[in-house]
Amino acid sequence: MSLNAVSKQYRTDAGVITALDAVSLTVQSGEFVCIVGTSGCGKSTLLNLIAELEQPTSGELTISGRRVALMFQESALFPWLTSRGNIELALRARGVARAQRAVEAGQLLTTVGLADFADARPHQLSGGMRQRVALARALAQDSDVLLMDEPFGALDAMTRDRLHEELERIVEKRGLTVIFVTHNVREAVRLADRVIVLGARPGRIVHEFPVATERPRTINSTEVAELAARITARLHNQGAAHDGRR
Repeated sequence: MSLNAVSKQYRTDAGVITALDAVSLTVQSGEFVCIVGTSGCGKSTLLNLIAELEQPTSGELTISGRRVALMFQESALFPWLTSRGNIELALRARGVARAQRAVEAGQLLTTVGLADFADARPHQLSGGMRQRVALARALAQDSDVLLMDEPFGALDAMTRDRLHEELERIVEKRGLTVIFVTHNVREAVRLADRVIVLGARPGRIVHEFPVATERPRTINSTEVAELAARITARLHNQGAAHDGRR
C-alpha cells in the first residue's frame, strides 16, 4: 500500500483549506504503523482517504487490491442489536449465508473475549467491551488492512492496556496490516513497528521513528518512555514552529 504525493483540499465559505500536503508513505504487508500529530493535522483525513471514503485532490493512492476496514474512536454499535447482531450485520454485508453468519459471529466474539456477552446489547456493556465488539465487527469484514482512528482514546488506562494486548495477539495471529491514529505517544510506541509524525496543518510527514524495542512491550517500560519522549519533543517543536508562522 502506498501514497505518492497525496494532497487533500476542502472548499469552504472561507476559502480552500489544505488538510494534507504531498504525503508520501509506503506501508508493508503485516506492518503496524502508528500516526501521531497535533489536533487538526489531517490524521483522520489520511485514514478516510485510505479507506476510500474520500478521494485525494492530487497525488496517487495505491491500495493494491487490499481489503480495508475502518474502526473509529466511538464503537458506533446499533443499540437495538445484540453483540452478535452487530457483528452479523457486517457478515451479511459481505454476503455470508445466514447459518454461517451465526457461526462466524460466535468465533469472532470468542476471539475478542466476549463469548459470554453475545446476547448483550450495547448499553449492557462497558466501554471496553463495546470497543471489543467494534473490533470484532471490523474483523468480520475479512479485511487484511485495519485502520484504527483513536479506538482506545476514551478508555481508562487499565482497559486500554488489556486491549493493547488483545489487539497485538489478533494482529499477529491474522497477519494484519494496521494503521493506527492516536494522540497518545506512549501508546504509539507501545504498539507500532514505526511511528509517523504529521506536522501541523497542512499535514505533512515530518519524521518517522522506527521502534526497535522487541515485543512484548509495556507502556511504562524505559525503552518505550525514552522513545515517546523524543517523539513528544518533536511534536512540541512542530507546534512551536506552527505558532510562529501565524
